[in-house]
Amino acid sequence: MNRKIKRALISVSDKTQLIKILPTLKKLKIEILSSGGTYKYIKRCGFQCIEVSDFTNSKEILDGRVKTLHPKIHSGILFKRDNKKHLNQMKVRKFKNIDLVIVNFYPFEKAVLENKNENKIIENIDIGGPALVRSAAKNFGDVVVITSNCQFENLIHEMNINKGATSLKFRKKLSQEAFNETAYYESNISKYFNKIVDNKFPKKITINGTLVSKLRYGENPHQLGAFYSRDNFNELEKLNGKKLSYNNYNDIYYGLDIINSLPKDIGTIIIKHANPSGVSINKKQLLSFKQAFNCDPISAFGGVIICNYKINCETAKEINKKFFEVIVAKDFNHKALSILKKKKNLRIIRNNQKYDTNEIIVNSLSKNLILQNSDNENLNKKNFKVVSKKKPNKKMLHDLIFAFNICRFVKSNAIVLTNDCSTVGIGSGQPSRLDSCEIAVDKFRKFNHKSENLVAASDAFFPFVDGIELLVQSGVKAIIQPYGSIRDKEVIKFANNTNTVLVFSKTRHFRH
Repeated sequence: MNRKIKRALISVSDKTQLIKILPTLKKLKIEILSSGGTYKYIKRCGFQCIEVSDFTNSKEILDGRVKTLHPKIHSGILFKRDNKKHLNQMKVRKFKNIDLVIVNFYPFEKAVLENKNENKIIENIDIGGPALVRSAAKNFGDVVVITSNCQFENLIHEMNINKGATSLKFRKKLSQEAFNETAYYESNISKYFNKIVDNKFPKKITINGTLVSKLRYGENPHQLGAFYSRDNFNELEKLNGKKLSYNNYNDIYYGLDIINSLPKDIGTIIIKHANPSGVSINKKQLLSFKQAFNCDPISAFGGVIICNYKINCETAKEINKKFFEVIVAKDFNHKALSILKKKKNLRIIRNNQKYDTNEIIVNSLSKNLILQNSDNENLNKKNFKVVSKKKPNKKMLHDLIFAFNICRFVKSNAIVLTNDCSTVGIGSGQPSRLDSCEIAVDKFRKFNHKSENLVAASDAFFPFVDGIELLVQSGVKAIIQPYGSIRDKEVIKFANNTNTVLVFSKTRHFRH
């Protein structure tokens, strides 16, 4: 059923688009109520407006904390227009109806990002706004609720075609959007309080997000897909190419986890199906890229490049010799960007990621969720213990720690072979650790990598000697692994008998 709008209540924090709706309200002779800064803005724009305190005969109090929290306001919104009892109560009290509510909330998210002062953050928790929105959204049978500037055009169109009225279908859709808005807003406040009291796993949780884009499809063409940002910040700035797909996003964010663990400005990763096909750190970015690519050039075909440096022309030319789906970099110099844009479909992304080391990881299991904190601790010498008679030199230990760091991002069971801080063989995702060893060794041999400084990392202990034996027979000079097997002594004995360096990690790093 269509409902005529006679009176509107406007209370907005963001006034940038408000001027769009005011002329239409004036044309349709809709009375406007407002307060505070919104009232002053409407008057300054030259439109008639009644201050809320005059409408309610009650001045705002508590430094503006209480303005619209008044029975006359909420009764005007909530009463059912077809309910005789409601109509009589409104008539006795001489309360007037409010048919349109336009509200957007105090910028709580922005306040958290820009302030460390808790009092300022708390003052940006909106009380009256969400209360007005909930009242209007609940009574969508009679009332229109607007919670976003982007809804103004549709409202203007709806009122114009219905001569100042709105349809039930229109109001119901806006009600759904309004409750999404209040839920999102409250979830950010909840997230903030969980953080300041250090409650990582509260009794009840809300997972929020803002739609960035609907995807062509999900992991497969028959699945629906969409990408949401949980902090309302688009950290991936697309500079060229087709829209990102579900699998692109999956690979990119997997790669960003790895790149954030590498030294700044020297790291390159190539991702294929949520696994690295090659990783390298080198002060010369062209070498960094080439070494990452050469680890497994066949698997790198059609992959995703992630690097933490500003790409120069030389590297851009080398990248363009190969086929990749996506390239993500800290930045691109002007000429390098021009070179890469020659491939129209290549998705070129500038990474503006703000890495949060305290991020909680959420995975869904049917109708359930499992949560854990990130496996992002910085690895250093204190994490490891040399258990073999032969000791690594400084360079070898550095390479071992690099290998172990990459290994923790490879799907388990994982084996990583490296040479001079570049991967030369990766075995991933196998039920058997021995199978992963064989795959890593096969990759190493297939692409004729050097073996002079070959080291290996395992994401968990070797339960038997056979895995470490295969690696040593293939030319591995040093191995790094977590301890904890009942056969650790056998593994140490084998290392000593073969003059192999063996280093134990104090922590295990599975990635399932």
